[in-house]
Amino acid sequence: MPESNFVDYVKIYCRSGKGGKGSMHLRHVKYNPNGGPDGGDGGKGGSIILRGNHNYWTLLHLKYERHIFAEHGGNGGKDKCHGTDGKDVYIDVPCGTVVYNAETGKYVCDVTYDGQEVMLLKGGRGGLGNFQFRTATNQAPRYAQPGEPMQEMTIILELKLLADVGLVGFPNAGKSTLVSALSNARPKIANYPFTTMEPSLGIVGYRDNKSFVMADIPGIIEGASEGRGLGLRFLRHIERNSLLLFMVPGDTDDIKREYEILLNELAQFNPELLDKHRVLAVTKCDLLDEELVEMLRETLPDDLPVVFISAVTGYGLEELKDVLWRELNAESNKLATITAEDTLVHRDKDMTRFAQELADEGEDEDIEYIDEEAIEDIEDLDDFEYESEES
Repeated sequence: MPESNFVDYVKIYCRSGKGGKGSMHLRHVKYNPNGGPDGGDGGKGGSIILRGNHNYWTLLHLKYERHIFAEHGGNGGKDKCHGTDGKDVYIDVPCGTVVYNAETGKYVCDVTYDGQEVMLLKGGRGGLGNFQFRTATNQAPRYAQPGEPMQEMTIILELKLLADVGLVGFPNAGKSTLVSALSNARPKIANYPFTTMEPSLGIVGYRDNKSFVMADIPGIIEGASEGRGLGLRFLRHIERNSLLLFMVPGDTDDIKREYEILLNELAQFNPELLDKHRVLAVTKCDLLDEELVEMLRETLPDDLPVVFISAVTGYGLEELKDVLWRELNAESNKLATITAEDTLVHRDKDMTRFAQELADEGEDEDIEYIDEEAIEDIEDLDDFEYESEES
């Protein structure tokens, strides 16, 4: 399979900067023999900060950046000189990026809108110099603080596309054709399974200059939860969708059974997806006559709206947009979105399938961490230095 520019999954080792050491220095010059302590404070280490950027659509710019280090804080100096602060490192990510701890699978943070900044790893504070410890009873302190240590973490960045409607269906169900018919998006369309190899977004225009976003993901098949076909790796992109549009071709032997198979695969991936509003679209109706359409209506589920469409001829597309808009703006759907938002986003990763997931994404299970700078040994707290100045 040729490598795609659409990257929605990366694994990175991040490390913040450690704080600089405080200085232990006693000033002793010719004209000021009792100068006292003048050791400066150490600088703070740089932090790792995630920042949402709407100019990015994928994680491609981070695919080959496996190590991200922030600068260490500088050590304090004599004459109460403060150490330099380490520069913060900003990691720009597309909106909709979720971060997990790669070792435990725990949810870390989420970036959902442009300009949002999330502190991932905080830099260590600098240590105080001996000038800060002077008192009336201890006028020449011979100790200073070391800086706080750095923080490190191996993280997994997952992109979950932000869309209103997510398409769910088997391969060759007409998902890409529908997106191309309703929007200006031009996904690849061909007469063979798994034509769509990466998710795509399309903006669907509606009446009175209104619009909503539709997400097309690669087709899933029965047994996808066990790794068949493309597996469930792309279903993360519909976790944030407000509405799920199930698509089953009209020439299928049993439309209701195919719908139930798709529903079961969603339940295997994330049972909370079943709480979303659903619409069933029977596609390729240009192959059916009116009598057969009426017969099929009687066999379809009664607990969700059903629309018969043909993306090629345009049959039923206006009705479909009306149904989608009505379901998107239903009060029950808005309330469900608000209450389920946090539980969907904060769901931890299933570590039982983590190794296979890394292999599917082309990521190594273990990363060899190479530290660019050796950690300096903390000096003996009893050591201090004098400065001599001749006239």
